[in-house]
Order: sequence, then C-alpha cells, then structure tokens
Amino acid sequence: MNAPVFATLGCRLNAYETEAMKELSAQAGITDTVIVNTCAVTAEAVRKARQEIRKLRREHPKARLVVTGCAAQTEPLTFTAMGEVDAVIGNTEKMQPETWQGLAADFIGETEALQVDDIMSITETAGHLIDGFGTRSRAYVQVQNGCDHRCTFCIIPFGRGNSRSVPAGVVVDQIKRLVDRGYQEVVLTGVDMTSWGADLPAQPKLGDLVMRILRLVPDLPRLRISSIDSIEVDGALMGAIATEPRLMPHLHLSLQHGDNMILKRMKRRHSRDDAIQFAQDARRLRPDITFGADIIAGFPTETDAMFENSLRLIKDCDLTWLHVFPYSPRPGTPAARMPQVNGKAIKERAAQLRKAGQLQVDKHLSAQVGQTHQVLMESPHMGRTEQFTEVHFDAPQIEGQIVQATISKQFDGQLRA
Repeated sequence: MNAPVFATLGCRLNAYETEAMKELSAQAGITDTVIVNTCAVTAEAVRKARQEIRKLRREHPKARLVVTGCAAQTEPLTFTAMGEVDAVIGNTEKMQPETWQGLAADFIGETEALQVDDIMSITETAGHLIDGFGTRSRAYVQVQNGCDHRCTFCIIPFGRGNSRSVPAGVVVDQIKRLVDRGYQEVVLTGVDMTSWGADLPAQPKLGDLVMRILRLVPDLPRLRISSIDSIEVDGALMGAIATEPRLMPHLHLSLQHGDNMILKRMKRRHSRDDAIQFAQDARRLRPDITFGADIIAGFPTETDAMFENSLRLIKDCDLTWLHVFPYSPRPGTPAARMPQVNGKAIKERAAQLRKAGQLQVDKHLSAQVGQTHQVLMESPHMGRTEQFTEVHFDAPQIEGQIVQATISKQFDGQLRA
C-alpha cells in the first residue's frame, strides 16, 4: 500500500469533503494511510463507523489509520480509545492543508493524535473547493456548511458547527469553471441550504444566489438544489421555481413529520399546514415539479394517531421520493431523554411509510409513459429526467450529454426509453 485509502460514510457533503481530502493529502505527499470520514447522524452511524474502522485495520494492518468526520468531531474520545486508530481529526482540521502536511511528516505524538477544535468557534467557510466532484455529467458545489438550528433529534450542528456561507462570487466562479470543463448540471449542496447568506454582508437569500448563478452562467444547462427547509424558502427562490426552466423541478424537503405536536417536540419551525401550503404553491408555479422528503418514523411520544398524520402527509403534499428514517435515540440530544416508542412499532411504521412511498413512485412512473423528457446521461444506458427520475435506454447514448427521449414504458420500477 502506498496511496492513501479513503472510506466515506454518511451524506453527500461528506463525500464532497472526501474529494477535498484526497487533493490535500496528495499535495502533502501522504502515503500508507487509511482515512475514515465518519457520520454521526444516528447512534447506528457511529456503530457502523467503528465496524468499518476495525475492518480496514484488518485489511491494512501496517498502515496509519486516521478517523475524521462528524462522529470524530462529536465523539473524539470514542475513537482515540480504539486500538486500531492512530489519529483523530475534527471537521475543521480535515480541510486544512497544514493538517495533512503534519501527517506527511509522519509525526503523531500524544497531542497530535487528537486534533479536534471547538467547532462552534469556527466562523469562516471551509475554503477548499472541488471542481468536478460527482459523475462526468453532474458536479456538486458546496455553498454552505453548519446549522444554526437545534432540532431535538439532531446531533449534526455539534459536528458541523454554526451556519457558514460561501460567498456568491466564489460559487459563481467555480460553476463557470465546471461549465467550461463540460459539466451539464450543477447541484448546490450544504447542511442547511436555506440559511445560505445569513452570515454574509447584506444577508442575501438562497433565491438570490440561484438567480445570480443563472444570470451570470448562461451556458449552464441545469441547476439543482439539494435538501431544503421549505419554511425558509424566500420569494426569489419561489420566483426562480416559477420562471427559470434551467432550475430543475425537483426539491427534497426536510419535513421529518406530519403531526403538529411531534413537529413542536422536534423543535421544527414549520407546521403540517405550512408543508402542505408550500407543496401546493410550488406545484401551482411549476406543475411538473416533484418532491422528495425526509420522514422520521417512531419519534418519541408518537402515537398511532400522530403517525397517521405523517402517513397522510405523503398524499397531502404529493411526495414522490421518500427517505424514511426509523427513529433511534442519539445520545446527547433532547429527544433521547423523551419517552421512547416501542422498537417493534417503529419498525412497522417505517415499513408502512416506505410502502406508501413506493405507491407514490409507481404513480409518478406511470404518469411519465408517453411523456418527452430532456435526459442527462450518467452512463451509456442510464440518465435522469428533469425530476431526477431514472430512465434506462436499450440503445447506448453519449455519456454526459442531454438527450431528448420519449418514455416508452414503465418496467420493474424503471422508466424505459
């Protein structure tokens, strides 16, 4: 083993930052090192991180093993106590060139083995930008990090810190470079996207950033937004949804639940009616829009009636792509101290949500038959529509290109063209 080995757990942002670490480690000349970029979103995620570390140590017994990411930030002592681990690096430190230069110097002493700063003291945005992370056709651009909110189930602010925004000019310049390199689609990503701009001069909104990108990068064919908090969507973003065909008609909503009492106990900022109203407003402005959503099953104190409100929300908002999370208590969060729901009931409720979600997917796929879409090819035989729906082609297409295709049929949960 010479080149470093990277293992990434968790979200798209973690994957993005792994790409940054690959560049930083290459610049520093790192060799014979395993780097594990961990997730802390649930206790299960931390367990999987420990499992992955043990597996990688068995596979690379002579390499240095470095742990970083959100779990390293929130539970550094958990990982320093593992015999398999040589160093633990925080989320801020992992994006700093000097961290990797120190590792390249092959010096890990008692203090250097633990490099985890107070994430809440960080006020600037991590400046390392990756040109071209993603597929050959789609690139991801980090525009924001951290979160100022404190939902009772979530540990992520303590792993990511408070919200920090990448200035609009920096984002636009990066997207221009990506378009020059041939990328057809850019996805804006972050931890709490709709908080973008609150820490910048004049406090611009996410919609302002979207409109600026579309205006200043006219050659960008497609722009997407990752997960957003619908209650914080601004007027400019709604205007972009209504008037900008290059902004793709697919939004992933951080809804979490469909019952008002549970939403309050989660410390969410929206009500059930807010979520439904947003979906109706967005669909009125853009009839072809589709929604994904995060839904938690079995949050503490959730009764059968409260769960039914979540189940009904799927149809009330006409959600298509569901991410269902069976609740598990995260040590250190207020929700972990609330009365818990029986584990069997949580599992059953999650299954019901997934079944309802699959019915919505089937309905969406059936409605596409006979429709014509602009499909961005991710491979010679698979691409995605404007709504991020997979389309499979019998005849090979040019990877990275946008092709016009008429959907011929729905088969085995897939669209065919």
